[in-house]
Amino acid sequence: MNAKRKDILDRIKSFEQSIRMATEYLQNGKHADWAGFRPLFDRKFRNGKELPPHKDWVKKVYLPRMKKALGGAEKTLERLNQKRHELSPSGAG
Repeated sequence: MNAKRKDILDRIKSFEQSIRMATEYLQNGKHADWAGFRPLFDRKFRNGKELPPHKDWVKKVYLPRMKKALGGAEKTLERLNQKRHELSPSGAG
């Protein structure tokens, strides 16, 4: 069960980092070339340069998805911790 807990904690850390990078991009344009923002199928180019992600897309699509995924991972971790406490004989552990 410890491996599951570690995996979920790693996933939470990854979601938090993604949210941090997205908010930094919205505030000052940093991380525009980050791989997490790359489109799945086709990149947009103008005058031979790849365009950064649209800020509205980051704000209205990317961030809500990451926040929802973070909430789900935190809820899963909470359930896992709750189950562990129920299974332990002393109630702590």
